[in-house]
Amino acid sequence: MRTTDHRTPSPSPTPAPPDGGQLCAPYAEALLRHAGRDWLRLNVPGHAAAPGSDLAGLFGSRITALDFPPLLDGIDLGRDTPLDRALALAAEAWGARRTWFLTNGASQGNQIASMVAPALGRTLVVQRSVHSSVIDGLVLSGLDAVFVQPSVDPEQGIAHGVTAADVAEALERTPDAAAVYIVSPSYFGAVADVRAIADTAHAAGVPLIVDEAWGSHFGFHPGLPANALCAGADLATSSTHKLAGSLTQSAMLHLAEGPFADLLEPLVDRAFRLVQSTSASALLTASLDLARRSLVTAADATGGSIEAADRVRGAVRALGRFRVVSDGFHAFPDIVGADPLRIAIDTRAGGITGHEARRRLFRDHQIMVEVATDAAVVAVIGAGSVPDTARFVEALHTLPSPLTTDPAGAGVGTAAAAAAAAAGMLRLPAPGATKLTAREAFLSPALVVAAEEAVGRISADTLAAYPPGIPNVLPGEVITAEAVRFLQRTAAAPNGHVRGALDLGVTRLRVVA
Repeated sequence: MRTTDHRTPSPSPTPAPPDGGQLCAPYAEALLRHAGRDWLRLNVPGHAAAPGSDLAGLFGSRITALDFPPLLDGIDLGRDTPLDRALALAAEAWGARRTWFLTNGASQGNQIASMVAPALGRTLVVQRSVHSSVIDGLVLSGLDAVFVQPSVDPEQGIAHGVTAADVAEALERTPDAAAVYIVSPSYFGAVADVRAIADTAHAAGVPLIVDEAWGSHFGFHPGLPANALCAGADLATSSTHKLAGSLTQSAMLHLAEGPFADLLEPLVDRAFRLVQSTSASALLTASLDLARRSLVTAADATGGSIEAADRVRGAVRALGRFRVVSDGFHAFPDIVGADPLRIAIDTRAGGITGHEARRRLFRDHQIMVEVATDAAVVAVIGAGSVPDTARFVEALHTLPSPLTTDPAGAGVGTAAAAAAAAAGMLRLPAPGATKLTAREAFLSPALVVAAEEAVGRISADTLAAYPPGIPNVLPGEVITAEAVRFLQRTAAAPNGHVRGALDLGVTRLRVVA
């Protein structure tokens, strides 16, 4: 959509925050008061907070007592409810015109954002390394897509971001663009120049949508990057449960007070109602309210988390066996910053693959890291959390170097081990040619064929190495032999998984008939 209408948006219908401001958690507090009354519960959920139930035995009676359905007077029903006030406080905290609480994760936010785009144009200009939920949104919306290729670190085999110049070039060849859709930060913590990309999108008359799933904590401490809305984004998905402290599967969608707010707000609201459960979890909703309060009022705690992450990186550099991935970010023009709460360690430099390092940390040291690739592991520290970083550093450096012994049993040096790891490292496959839209391919008659027979045919599914969930094959793209090899090797790796695959080994694929 091309427009030059940059009128000042009308005031938000969201009510003003309560007198207590960000110190309050109005929804969570109202829920707690409600649970404290002596109810005879003859409604759903079916457990009805039964004190002797298996649920109460596992989670405790407080959890089941707080598990109320929606549409309750004094909580979320009526005018100026505690839920309304909680949403207003969240919008204020993130600098948004309006915020929606999501109980199906940031994936739901990405689907909503994709679904509103057809009202703006026919083609989405989208970063190729978006999360698979954005592609799911393309299936729902039926939009065409012009993909902007991210930079790829050939040493690590990971995708980073896109530049404003990349986006400008894509917009030049897309006269019917609906919006620009990017990811920042990346799974490895790389931060894009959102301001420059927003300016480029706005100059072309289209909004910028940012999948900020991994940056829900941004902007809440001087040591953190600014959030996407402050940098000019029009719509941002925030996976609040990841690093901002809410319960798993809870997230937010934020609309900026910008040139497209009047147009986007009713569209987003309608799409939200289309995909949000009519039985949204009170527990997840309350956790969003509490996470917002903690982020705003406990900046010192977030500072402690940043210091803890810095200690890990400092120790890794000092000990010299492994490398810090973000130390190489300066070589990529699309990266302008890094998330300090994300610790990506190049394990291959120390003679062990990331997958093997993750497996041994889990099995031998009871340490869970977020993700592993062939070359690295990624650990994260949630805002406000200060884990035992010394334990992680010690365990990391006691890992064996499996690659330091050749098949005949002779020892080899660390440099040789690193070279051997690099030689066998999984490389991100280049995407195949696009032949159909995601929706056309997904809804077309399809066949299931052996993986080797699928090469050269059009995929009917999204296939993504998970985590991070960045699609390697999209519906409508030609399946390549390189992609099949990558996905099968990913599936065979410890903790490897391919989202969308028909079987664990990716031996069969669904193709357009």
